[in-house]
Amino acid sequence: MTTLLTKETFLEKVFNYEKNKDWKFEGDKPCIIDFYADWCGPCKMLAPILEELSETYKGKIDIYKIDTEAEQELAAAFAVRSIPTMLFCPKEGQPQMAQGALPKHELERVIKDVLGV
Repeated sequence: MTTLLTKETFLEKVFNYEKNKDWKFEGDKPCIIDFYADWCGPCKMLAPILEELSETYKGKIDIYKIDTEAEQELAAAFAVRSIPTMLFCPKEGQPQMAQGALPKHELERVIKDVLGV
């Protein structure tokens, strides 16, 4: 199940950018964060794929969604200019971003290569 994040839950579960200058992942397992909007066509195409991946990798990764309309500050903090944009956060190391609706096989490759799952 994908989980919707607000700024408060993001600061708690992913990265507290108000306290830390340098990246410090707060989560207990790697995650994918989907920056989306309800009106975005490619975002709607990506949603069922992310739901499916959240079932496949249940307990191994978390998949979060951030509504860029409701959470404009979060979108700005990560310089999200187009949607969908995804942020891949491994437990160790720096996060990586990708723009556009990636196909399922590409997301699975990123989960393996970037998130180490």
